[in-house]
Amino acid sequence: MHDERRRIEERAQRLHDQRIKTAIYAATVPLTVEAWRAPGEPVPFEEAAAAPYEPFATDTPWGPPWGTTWFRMRGQVPTEWAGRRVEAVIDLGFVGDWPGNQAEALVHLTDGRPLKAVNPLNQYVPIANPAMGGEEIHYLVEAASNPDILADDFAAPTLLGDVLTAGDKPLYTFRRADLAVLDEQVWHLDLDLTVLRELMVHLGEHEPRRHEILHALDRAMDALDLDDVSGSAAAARAVLAPVLAKPAHASAHTVSGVGHAHIDSAWLWPIRETKRKTARTFSNVTSLADEYDDFIFACSQAQQYEWVRDNHPGVWARIQESVKKGQWAPVGGMWVESDGNLPGGEAIARQLVHGKRFFIEHFGIETKGVWLPDSFGYNAAYPQLAKLAGNEWFLTQKISWNQTNTFPHHTFWWEGIDGTRIFTHFPPIDTYNACFSGEEMDRTVRNYAEKGVGQRSLAPFGWGDGGGGPTREIMERARRLADLEGSPKVVVEHPDTFFAKARAEYPDAPVWNGELYLELHRATYTSQARTKQGNRRSEHRLREAELWATTAALFAPGYRYPHEKLDRLWKTVLLHQFHDILPGSSIAWVHREAEAEYARVAQELEVLTAQAVGALGAGGARVFNTSPYERTEVIRTPEGAPAYVSVPANGSAPLVAAEPAQPVRVDGRVLENGLVRVEVAEDGTLSSVRDLRADREVLAERGNLLRLHTDLPNNWDAWDIDKHYRNRYTDLLQAGSVTVTEADPLIGSIRVERAFGKGSRITQTITLRAGSPRIDFETDIDWHETEKILKAGFPVDIRAPHSSAEIQFGHVQRPTHTNTSWEAARFEVSAHRWVHVAEPGYGVAIINDSTYGHDVSRTVRDDGGTTTRVSLSLVRAPRIPDPEADQGSHRFVYSLLPGASIDDAVAEGYALNLPLRVADAVGAPEPAVSVDGEGVTVEAVKLADDASGDVVVRLYESLGGRAQGVLRTGFPLAGAQVTDLLERPLENAEAAVVADGGVPVALRPFQILTLRLRRG
Repeated sequence: MHDERRRIEERAQRLHDQRIKTAIYAATVPLTVEAWRAPGEPVPFEEAAAAPYEPFATDTPWGPPWGTTWFRMRGQVPTEWAGRRVEAVIDLGFVGDWPGNQAEALVHLTDGRPLKAVNPLNQYVPIANPAMGGEEIHYLVEAASNPDILADDFAAPTLLGDVLTAGDKPLYTFRRADLAVLDEQVWHLDLDLTVLRELMVHLGEHEPRRHEILHALDRAMDALDLDDVSGSAAAARAVLAPVLAKPAHASAHTVSGVGHAHIDSAWLWPIRETKRKTARTFSNVTSLADEYDDFIFACSQAQQYEWVRDNHPGVWARIQESVKKGQWAPVGGMWVESDGNLPGGEAIARQLVHGKRFFIEHFGIETKGVWLPDSFGYNAAYPQLAKLAGNEWFLTQKISWNQTNTFPHHTFWWEGIDGTRIFTHFPPIDTYNACFSGEEMDRTVRNYAEKGVGQRSLAPFGWGDGGGGPTREIMERARRLADLEGSPKVVVEHPDTFFAKARAEYPDAPVWNGELYLELHRATYTSQARTKQGNRRSEHRLREAELWATTAALFAPGYRYPHEKLDRLWKTVLLHQFHDILPGSSIAWVHREAEAEYARVAQELEVLTAQAVGALGAGGARVFNTSPYERTEVIRTPEGAPAYVSVPANGSAPLVAAEPAQPVRVDGRVLENGLVRVEVAEDGTLSSVRDLRADREVLAERGNLLRLHTDLPNNWDAWDIDKHYRNRYTDLLQAGSVTVTEADPLIGSIRVERAFGKGSRITQTITLRAGSPRIDFETDIDWHETEKILKAGFPVDIRAPHSSAEIQFGHVQRPTHTNTSWEAARFEVSAHRWVHVAEPGYGVAIINDSTYGHDVSRTVRDDGGTTTRVSLSLVRAPRIPDPEADQGSHRFVYSLLPGASIDDAVAEGYALNLPLRVADAVGAPEPAVSVDGEGVTVEAVKLADDASGDVVVRLYESLGGRAQGVLRTGFPLAGAQVTDLLERPLENAEAAVVADGGVPVALRPFQILTLRLRRG
């Protein structure tokens, strides 16, 4: 019996592959082709239409890396094809079957209207069904010769990732441009066989259904005339029809399919190419909607819609029409599918604000869910932020990539750090690029964790990452699987419909508390350090510009708040938070442009901030504090001299120098200021840090130990850091020089210079200032290593059962032990401005101005004491996909804060990232807003987006406890309203009370509160 089954399977496979598939197109005639290669960057259609074209033959090489070639294609449908289904078939020389990382093209009519794109899995352009015969065909085809960065599956570095290094050798050989007759019976037979064969393979050996399909395949092949496949295809289909008509079991799992085209806003291609990818994919999707009334397509990322609106108005109009018909579903409500760990809290709020507003404005649709299938872990503030933006559900798929532990749920309630819960789903199909293959259907049922209590899951279908989207073949699979015995049922429906049904069938789903940590891609907290620094600095500069622009709008007559400029700059920063840009996992071109964009953003924001401060009037040197905490610290005057000043939170004060309680003393390699005493060893590490207030040694071993590890992960170089990196390292203990560079009563500094490795150099200036226990390490690195990671370690004499790390609008605690595989998997974690470790009565914080990757571990010393080591991941040197990643200069600061509480860590995190600004200005009479109450922290101050003149203030509880306080304003306050993130009245929220000129606030742990203040 086994031999007989194998005979049938082999026969069906051969006839399917060699006879049926090759007969799908019954007749073909070639199109006449001419070509014009665009010089440099892509050109508008009008320029291409007027260009000089030359004859072009098939089998001709074309397309340098990142080039654009326009093809003019002409032809006429033969009269004898009248009544047949006629298409154009174009093969640019496609390599493999992934649409997103190779040649692609957009086909236009001669008036510039885009028709449809072609890619390896979507090579046709519909002409007529049925044809009349004699139709004239005239296309202009914009073809992109994008290189296949994945050609060797990331096995070796490549220079193809930047137009500056890719060369100009043609990448592709043009294969085909034909008019063709689609034989619909043969095409449908191909699909019937595909679905049944794949279903059969994944049915159990002893299941009768498997053998029923097997013998039906054998009979169908008997019905096929190999000399007339076209004429006998209907007979073969008739044999298969009863098998395809058998309904699924009543208890069969239901897969809610929704069309999808994951388009990375940049990854193995630059942003300029993504703009064209969106037009190609969206033209295909709207074309497919015309063919299939039951098709529904879910699409996120408002930024991509805006690109199409601005660059391809014809495609944009088709999208609008598909939305009206209910076939196109805007989802996600974010500007881009951003990284889930690295953007700041206010940035994620703006992602949601800008995304949701776009869909409301242009489609009249308020999206209901957060759609993030591919980001590399998700911070624990998301549930609250999502709900405050009006969302009801959250979707991701990426946690299925976990390296160690299998996540226990597919449908569950996700609870954030403040207690907010949001209904969440992980598709058990384990992909956001589904095609409804037999293997995928089988995997869905096997994986589904909620068996017995739920019976439905979601499946985003369509080719993705580089776009492409759903195809007619996938839709035909879905139709055949709608109700088929042996398979899950497939229904194509809106994600909102799926989530409503899933919640109804499983309202008491289990709860997952805290972050959704991805046990993979941990190096994305560190790779491409300059990109990450650009984001961090941009976020804080935007905060600064908004605060002082608001202050100027309130107190400077004639000043106009720069709504449009701030909106544009925010969107630039939000775009670059995309989950392959900010994490550092894109090609060199992407990161080169990102660094240039961040420099431009910094320059523009500096101008806006200076204009706002200047509008307050000249009148002598004044110090401006953007931080939400009052500060007394040492600054540099415009002349470079140190000065000790006090400035209120969110406000300003005259530059009046004060005297600290105790000066800084420098004695050889020792810095001391009455609060802490720092001893620098001959090798440049810290031999001792003594907290004079607590009379205790902070360090358990040498501190600020720079350790260079070998860093070659098993896969995905820019993405991953594998645990074995710890096994091989070199401690950098050779100091070229250790020199006192400043010995002022207000500042003491020691500079340490090191050379190591392949010509790399590190210069660190260790600084202690009067009045502060914070020790700064101002670091300059000239980095030339490969496949290495540099860490700075601080082993502190503290027995900390857990660490606390700042995240968006709060912090999370993570165990320092490795009792279970879940804790052991968190050997590298993300943190924002600080990490804090403590034992009862004493704590230490490590603060940074642009570093995200950290690890915290615990060891027991010979004397029984415990050492907790906090290490920062400073810089890496992966070679794939960018062979020059992180090479060159880096400048950043990190700090050690002895004797720190969480409150201290929060305040100093803001202080390090928001330096005091000195300007010639009168300043406002008092801060625009101020807050009293421990733990009540101001995150943003701005004018309302509707240009009403209302002031919007975003607060949060930052310590993890209950907080009460009063928000006061420097301007007459006529009223206050609690709003959502979009500055609309928050449903079911208690009215904000104005009492004695202020607004009393009461916050639960980590609660975010947005107040809209009306001026009197």
